[in-house]
Amino acid sequence: MTLNIHKDQIRANNLKHQVQLPDGTTVPAIGQGTWFMGENPALAKQEIASLRLGVELGMTLIDTAEMYGSGGAELLLGEALQGIREQVFLVSKVYPHNADQKNAIKACETSLKRLKTDYLDLYLLHWRGNVPLEETAYVMEQLVQQGKIKRWGVSNLDTDDMQELWQEPYGKNCTVNQVLYHLGSRGIEYDLLPWCREHHLPIMAYCPIAQGGSLRRELMINKTVMALAKTHDCTIAQLLLAWCIRSGDVIAIPKATTTKHVIENAQSSAIELTMDELAQLDQVFTPPTHKMHLDIV
Repeated sequence: MTLNIHKDQIRANNLKHQVQLPDGTTVPAIGQGTWFMGENPALAKQEIASLRLGVELGMTLIDTAEMYGSGGAELLLGEALQGIREQVFLVSKVYPHNADQKNAIKACETSLKRLKTDYLDLYLLHWRGNVPLEETAYVMEQLVQQGKIKRWGVSNLDTDDMQELWQEPYGKNCTVNQVLYHLGSRGIEYDLLPWCREHHLPIMAYCPIAQGGSLRRELMINKTVMALAKTHDCTIAQLLLAWCIRSGDVIAIPKATTTKHVIENAQSSAIELTMDELAQLDQVFTPPTHKMHLDIV
């Protein structure tokens, strides 16, 4: 996959690879993450340019959170969105301790102010805390009624949490579950991913090419992964992204802060892995055969 493919071609390909949300809205299978962005002022200009290029290339879903850089990522993204807000499917996340009737509306309004917008396309509970899921679902619906968010979802909830949420009033209005998922972390395939598919609930995968450490190194030097990347004339990161979105109902949100990596991410949706190639990867990174704890970073 050379890096000189025309931008219009890359964008067109990403527009073809969409994931449908429960309300019929479609979003690109590969979006953009902002974790660790907005923390170094010296990188702000480069990070803003990267995000805007990603949108230009069709990666129009951008994920952030009030937690990232203590609001710094939202501030940076607010700058990046100037003049292109309506092109972007904007996602942010609320701290668990803010996900109650007392704090959620204020937290959302603060995020909106930092992002320089008057609505979010999607607002997620970042992880489960002490606030009852029923209360969080209720206040999320309030935010929808107020026009501050268009839809809501959750993050880092396991199967039992989702089953509980589904029994609560408004719980079935949940739009996505954002969890860690990549070739080296496949635990959700045992029960969470099948449950979400049964209930037509897409997964949003964070850290789709793994987040540093020994596991990422293991993926990057694995002989099977390297051979398949060579076959497809792509980088290992591109291969891992293609694997992550292979089913058509998973959204990947990799982060990129350089032009080169943005383009590589955007090109990844063009990579089609064959059944034989997927089977080769299964031999090395085996699917789960029993319930596993939900991976969180």
